[in-house]
Amino acid sequence: MALTQSLQDLTSPTRPEDHPGLASDELDGEEKAAILLLALGKDFGEPIWESLEDDEIAEISIAMSKLGKVTTDQVEEILARFISDMSISGAVMGNFESTESLLKQILPEERVNLIMEGIRGPAGRNMWEKLSNVQAHILANYLKNEYPQTIAVILSKISSEHAARVLSLLPDDFSMEVIQRMLAMEAVQKDIIEKIEQTLRKEFISNLSSTNRTDAHETMAGIFNNFDRQTESLFMGKLENIDREAAERIKNLMFTFDDLAHLNQSSIQALLREVDKDVLALAMKGTSESIRDFFLSNLSKRAGDMLKDDLENMGPVRLSDVDEAQSKMINKAKDLEAAGTIIIDKDGKEEEFI
Repeated sequence: MALTQSLQDLTSPTRPEDHPGLASDELDGEEKAAILLLALGKDFGEPIWESLEDDEIAEISIAMSKLGKVTTDQVEEILARFISDMSISGAVMGNFESTESLLKQILPEERVNLIMEGIRGPAGRNMWEKLSNVQAHILANYLKNEYPQTIAVILSKISSEHAARVLSLLPDDFSMEVIQRMLAMEAVQKDIIEKIEQTLRKEFISNLSSTNRTDAHETMAGIFNNFDRQTESLFMGKLENIDREAAERIKNLMFTFDDLAHLNQSSIQALLREVDKDVLALAMKGTSESIRDFFLSNLSKRAGDMLKDDLENMGPVRLSDVDEAQSKMINKAKDLEAAGTIIIDKDGKEEEFI
């Protein structure tokens, strides 16, 4: 019950009869979770509901049905505390360090290492299944410094499809030597296999796990990116009052509509080719003159004139519609970056390419 427990840490043991006017610390964990999920609604709350166990859902649902009236101030305080707690420690996402520390007080260290490896490392019931789920280029980069005979043993133990991908990423001559060793390889002694497993677990999987941990601030920045403008402003202001450092870290990780103005010429033009002109016009409604000039300067004269006309003739529009249009452009930019079509440089610094 990670979500409920994380909210219970700051609660009072007494349960109030009525909620209006009470501080959030006077609510118990289930009540806080209920208020949080009611406030998030279906779209933002659905991922949390899906991660809960049946008994957690039942407890929160019971609390939700008994809430009665909850004030706006209470809702804002609970949401702000939720954001702060997640940013500070990632408690809602789970904390590897605290879990590992607790287990080491109960179990032998070797067993704890195996358990944590299973939690943090690649999926798989054993070492060889885990290696088959490591990205090929990462595994190849690690193996290129090993002896061909060792690589031959490892590749013979993982899936043939993955072994093929790894071999194709190694230098040609080196790959051929590994292939020859694999062809000539006889039965490998059990103690040698076990030693290789131990080395992989200690030197590769553990390091890989530690670099793959999710940063709670990155997660929260993604959530803030999906808030509408008013909600983002509200919660960022609340968070700044609670923890200014966390708020600044989240701001630095967020990608906003104004950050599109830092795209280089080829990237912004590639993005504009993918965006509907009506979406672009709506997204630019109310933006600064410098942002507007940036987009116009990257359009053809004809397209730029048409956009100016659309903006001049556009009447009042809802802020939520503008936010939605800007979100579409941001998400399209992220999709193009993931596809390798454009380069997003949030800080606007020129990168050197070779």
